[in-house]
Amino acid sequence: MKTKTKSQPLVCVITPVYNGEKYLADCIESVLAQTYENWVYIIVNNRSTDRTLEIAEKYKEKDSRILIHTNTEFLGLMQNWNHAISQLTPESRYCKVVHADDLLYPACIEQMVEVAEANPNVGIVGSYILMGNSTSTELRCTGIIYPKTVVGGHEVSRAAFMDKYTVFGPPTVTLIRADIVRKYKKFYNEEILYADIDACFRILQDSDFGFVHQVLSFVRLHEGSQSSDIGTRFDQAILEFLGMIKANSHALFTDTEYDQVMRMRLEEYYRFLAKNILKKRGDEFWQYHKTGLEKLGYPYSRMKIIKGALTEAVSMLLNLDKTFKRAGVFMKK
Repeated sequence: MKTKTKSQPLVCVITPVYNGEKYLADCIESVLAQTYENWVYIIVNNRSTDRTLEIAEKYKEKDSRILIHTNTEFLGLMQNWNHAISQLTPESRYCKVVHADDLLYPACIEQMVEVAEANPNVGIVGSYILMGNSTSTELRCTGIIYPKTVVGGHEVSRAAFMDKYTVFGPPTVTLIRADIVRKYKKFYNEEILYADIDACFRILQDSDFGFVHQVLSFVRLHEGSQSSDIGTRFDQAILEFLGMIKANSHALFTDTEYDQVMRMRLEEYYRFLAKNILKKRGDEFWQYHKTGLEKLGYPYSRMKIIKGALTEAVSMLLNLDKTFKRAGVFMKK
């Protein structure tokens, strides 16, 4: 085993955590259960007020590969992600973030490293994932067709922006070359919530995407997590995605292609806004989206929201009509 470990490149696993006592032990156990041996595990405690530090210290006593870093002061979500990933050890060839709510399946690191080692131009490796909770789960990141394991970075990014498929998920889902992480003083853009997706697009401008056709991680969806609490306030994912398209447009699209993609995405965006009229969102929600859209260089249009509402209503009526027709066929049978 020692010989095997010495031949394996070092992987630095990092868990940023705040008040994660409910799931942290399961997360740590999933790292300890890895078939891959050569890793160091850094748990970054963001001034937790529950039993997080106690749990981490218990596991540190069991395995010397586990290290604990406690922040000197509480940091915001994205600031803490950047602080955590900056703890990456100098000797590491790969970085594997796993959030405290999530789990890695035993072969995760081994199979991801295998793809990366076989393909030096691969900057990120992903896989199928299960996302969900104790009552339901959903398989995601299924866009790349088996048996293809390497896809050009531009191809993957274009597919995501053009709504053909997407293979990106939360940080738990990916393995990243450590040298790429080290290139940035701040790896994540602290101005946005979905900085992990933004980082993937940025990296893939200069590298390829590797993929393992196995379910290698479980991402837990639940209320009360920092990201879900922040994300549901303004539902900023769709607006931030528009910003990512604009930021990467010159590298990926001709002017004509960019106009087509943005037209499609803006129609989708205004339908999203139309749905939120019925939710009776507050002034802060509408001001956030109005300001954000104008920052991207697109005027906020009430008429387009009305058009989006009409499009959504027609879509609902058509789906209702199809449902009745199917029911009619079933009744006749």
